[in-house]
Parts: sequence; C-alpha cells; structure tokens
Amino acid sequence: MSDSISIFFEAWQVEDAVDRLSKIASAVTENVKYADPRTPETISGIDALSNYVGMFSANAPGWSAQVVKSETTGGVTRATVAFSGVGPDGDEKVQLGQYFVEKEGAVISRMVGFVGTGEQ
Repeated sequence: MSDSISIFFEAWQVEDAVDRLSKIASAVTENVKYADPRTPETISGIDALSNYVGMFSANAPGWSAQVVKSETTGGVTRATVAFSGVGPDGDEKVQLGQYFVEKEGAVISRMVGFVGTGEQ
C-alpha cells in the first residue's frame, strides 16, 4: 500500500528529522489537522505534526507503524495501524490504533486517532 496514509505512518519510524518531515509533507496538506489521545489539543500544520511524530521515534527507537487494514466510506477512511517493536522486557510487542482520515485529493487533510480498535 503506497497511499498517503501508509506513507504517513512509514514516517513514524524515520529518526532523521529532515527525512521524516519530507515524508510527512508528501502525505498531508499544508494545514493538516491531527489529534489522538496523546495530543492535548489538535496539532495543525506539517512542522508541528513532524515534531509530534518525531517524539514517537525518540521514545520508541526501532518501533514501526504500519497500516494493516483500511476501508473508506463517505469520503472518510478508517485505518487500523499496528505499532510494533521490542518492549522494555525484550519481547516483541504490538499495539493497535484506529484512525479516521479525511483527504483533499490524494493527501491527508485531517486525522483523528484512537487507542485500540474499539473492541473489548
């Protein structure tokens, strides 16, 4: 999958700030809006979003984020993302998140994320 959503999540494992910014800029609009449970308020703009994603790389070195499922209805895409890597105990871990994505053309304009997939 090489669409803008997959490209955006590929950036989560890019440690170099310039490369990460370039990858994110290719996947989102200039005024992109992003929110998830770890953002105290909605993030606006490419630079702020790249800085936020960079915190993931810094706090979870070696971890990756990959879209494992997506579907689109009414112009909104629901994407399930697997965040995976080696945890502090040395074991491989996988955490799922679910994102609701709106696009302008082929790139992301707004994204809202949730921990887990809503299943209990």
